[in-house]
Amino acid sequence: MNKENSQKYTEIIVKAMEDRKAKQIEVIDISEKTPITDAFILCSGTSSTHLRGIADEVEEKMKQNGVVCAHLEGYDTARWILLDFIDVVVHIFLEEERQFYNIERLWR
Repeated sequence: MNKENSQKYTEIIVKAMEDRKAKQIEVIDISEKTPITDAFILCSGTSSTHLRGIADEVEEKMKQNGVVCAHLEGYDTARWILLDFIDVVVHIFLEEERQFYNIERLWR
C-alpha cells in the first residue's frame, strides 16, 4: 500500500461524500492491522437512491483523478455498497445496516 496515495484518495473521497450529503463520515486507519488496505472510509445514507448517488460521486471523482475502482459490491441492492480502490476501501451504508454490522467496532 502507498500512504501518500491513501491520504490523497481519502481527501478526494471524503469531499465527494460531503458533496452528496453523506452522514457520519469516518476514516479508519487500518494500515497497522492488516496488509489488505490502508484505510476504510465509511459513511451513511438515508435511502438506496442516496447510497447510489454517493457511490457514483465517489467513483466519478476518483476516475477524474486517474483512479479506477478495482471492485464494486452491493450497488444493485444498495444497502451496503463497497468500493475497493486498493489503498482505501469505501463502505457506504444505510443507517440501520451500519449499526447492525458495526464495522467501526471491529477495526478499532
